[in-house]
Amino acid sequence: MKKPKKAKVTKRDIIELTVIVSIFAIIYITGAQAEVFGKVQQVFLETGIVSASELDETAVFSADLDFKVTDRDGNIIDVSTLKGKTIFINIWATWCPPCVAEMPSINSLKKKLVDYDNIEYLMISEDRDMETAIKWVDKKGFDLPIHKTIGRLPDMYETGYVPSTFVISPKGEVVVRHTGMANYNTRRFRKLLIKLSEESQESN
Repeated sequence: MKKPKKAKVTKRDIIELTVIVSIFAIIYITGAQAEVFGKVQQVFLETGIVSASELDETAVFSADLDFKVTDRDGNIIDVSTLKGKTIFINIWATWCPPCVAEMPSINSLKKKLVDYDNIEYLMISEDRDMETAIKWVDKKGFDLPIHKTIGRLPDMYETGYVPSTFVISPKGEVVVRHTGMANYNTRRFRKLLIKLSEESQESN
């Protein structure tokens, strides 16, 4: 029985391997990992495999609103003053691929619900400096308010994961809690925010 011939490594194989290694090296050196892998993960969101329709809306518990954030202009916002509104909190970072992947859906969600001014969006950046987050959002053309916490977040929001998303009802209850990426621009999720928004208007 003849021994199988060993596959020869051709010059073309070496060139292709060199190109692949070079691409990954450039991605790593330029810090574009989040962008590249975020784009890949965004494909999954667009297929509907990971959807906000799958979020658990049954675990309702009281929200801790005793914390403050700054906006992109340096204004201090006492989150407790937002009670009575629907609050969408997303904890994210520019270096996080899943955050990058889900951000277009959040931006589209906000655009779709632009007429509901009693929905507050707190996009809390975990980047070391806020300027990095602001530049990234502006570069992408997203109309999203960027925030940074003053001090630590209350323990209930410290999941250890980014992105982490919370929806707080006008009554001050967490009605959605999700870690990991999701597509938030779905019909079901929009209906949830609209319902909460209308409830807050009725109570005023």
